[in-house]
Parts: sequence; structure tokens; C-alpha cells
Amino acid sequence: MPAEGRAEGPTEAQADGPTETQAAGHRGGPHASITLLGPQRRPRVDSVLRSLQLHGARAAIINAGWREREPEDELLVSLNAGNAVNLRLWHRMQEVWDADPEFAAADRQRRMLLEEMQDLYVVALDHVIDALRAMRNRVPRSQSVQAAALGDAEQIMREIDQLHLERVNQVHADFWERWPPHERRAVQLLRDLVSSELADAEVILVPGGHVGVLVGAMHLFNIAPQLRVPIVAWGAGAMALTDRVVLFHDRAVHGPSVSEVFTSGLGLVKDTVAFPGARERLDLGNPQRMGVLARRFAPSQCLLLNDRARVDIRPGGGLPDDAPVLDQDGTQTLMESVR
Repeated sequence: MPAEGRAEGPTEAQADGPTETQAAGHRGGPHASITLLGPQRRPRVDSVLRSLQLHGARAAIINAGWREREPEDELLVSLNAGNAVNLRLWHRMQEVWDADPEFAAADRQRRMLLEEMQDLYVVALDHVIDALRAMRNRVPRSQSVQAAALGDAEQIMREIDQLHLERVNQVHADFWERWPPHERRAVQLLRDLVSSELADAEVILVPGGHVGVLVGAMHLFNIAPQLRVPIVAWGAGAMALTDRVVLFHDRAVHGPSVSEVFTSGLGLVKDTVAFPGARERLDLGNPQRMGVLARRFAPSQCLLLNDRARVDIRPGGGLPDDAPVLDQDGTQTLMESVR
């Protein structure tokens, strides 16, 4: 699942920052239920829709994370009895760049700045991880002194994460302030078209793909405030609905990489960091490593979305009791045990 890793970085045709309203703190309008699923290698979207009494209802597909492959939605459409419209956000984003070269050039500058910020942030994280490893491998003369030092290093990591996300958000806020999308004719025309298609939707389907492109497309077209019907999302789609997108891969070919805060999502699922395909991509058998991960993002919960996972979130509610999460000791548990 390269989409949730960092190997595929943001492209020029990506706008992955908050919209002008989200930059000011708005996180979307009222919405109905949200259902988060594990990877759909063996699709069961049809059975999920049936259980929600929405099979065959008009579905809007947000497939932008697959970029050039965005139109390849035949299977998903068939799983909903053929009643679906693909919002084509990625292709419409290309139309915006083609129609407004000045806006596109400004966005490329934003990309370059954010990529450098991400690179340097990861350098800092790597040094903290090295320090944690060195302190943990040292034979302590005092267990309490070692525990305090390890706690200090974890706190430094949390502070680095927070500062990085704040600076990323500020870059996006500055961009939207300088380039208000509602004043760009190409953006507004396509936003109106997307809104008209969303108005007829009874359920929203958000598959995976490249999480940065997916989040960027939804921000550009101001999707969050318009999501007022049930949402079913998986893979990068689940990550995009949270308030903080974290890239991760403990089982990369080149060895474990440090998990990195990437951007703000739509914020429809609060206090949650989604980890799609957790069994394949996280070293869940290493409670020491998983404990650092859980404590690092606390009080947000690390949500483990494995193959058969299904997490139903009621309107305005948090994670349900049966949601699979990481405890702060690094073990896998259910939400009811960590409340």
C-alpha cells in the first residue's frame, strides 16, 4: 500500500492544505454516520451498504487518490448496483491548473516549501529516534532515571510533531489568504459543478490511493462542509477524514521508517490517527515501538484498520467501544478498555 507511505510524494497537481474556511478553524458542517473499513482487497462495500440500508442509493465516489486511475470505478459502481457518480476531483484539479497558470505556479511554490519542511522535520525525528534507541539500549544504573529520560525524549518528539503541523497549517492558511479560491474563476466553476453532484448523493464513498492527493483535492473543492450524508471510507480515505494524517511504514524494504505527521485532514473523525493495513505496515509484535507510537499521539487514539475492520461512528460521536486501537503500553486492545 504505497499510498499511505512517503515514497510517493505530493505532485505539482496537488493542493493538500485546508481550504479558506478550514484554515480559519472550520472543520465541515454537520454530517451523518461515518463507517471506516480496513483495506478492500476482497471488497465488501456492498454488504456494508446493505447493513446501512443504503445499497443502491445514489453514491458519490471520491476517487482522487488514484490520480490517473481515478476513472477506474467500475467495480465500486457495480457494488452499489450501478447507482453512483464519480466526482472526478483529480481530473477537475488538472482542469483548474490548466485554466489558471498563475494559481498553478503559486501552488508549485507551496509544494516546494512543504516538501523541504517535511524533509527537515524527518531529519529531526530521526535524531530523536536514535536518542531513544541509545537510551533504551543502555544498561541503567537507575531505572527511574532512565524512564524519565525516555519520557523527555518522547515529549520532544510530540513537540516536534506539533510545531511541524502548526507550520504546515500556516503555510496553507497563508496560501489561501493570498489566493482566495472563491476569487479564482476556474476553481469556483468546478466547485459549483461538484456541489451540484454532491447535492444528489445519499452516501459518500471514499477509497484509498495517495493520501496527500486525496486530501488536497477535497480541500481544493471545499468538500468537508458538504458531507452531510453517511460516509464509507477505507485506506487513505479513512486517513483523510481524521484531523491529523500520519504516514507510516515499519515494514518497508529499506527498514522501518519513523512515522511522520504529514498534514491536517478534514477533521470529521476527531482525536484519531488512522492506520490502514496496520497488520502489514506496523510492527504490532513490538510493544515497545507501538507504545512509543500510542503515547506520541495521545490523547488521540491510534486506530488499527486491518482487513476485516469496520468502525461505525455515530453522528457527532467518537470511536465506538469495539474500535481496535493501541494501548499506551503498545498492546492491541479495544476502545472500551482505554476510556
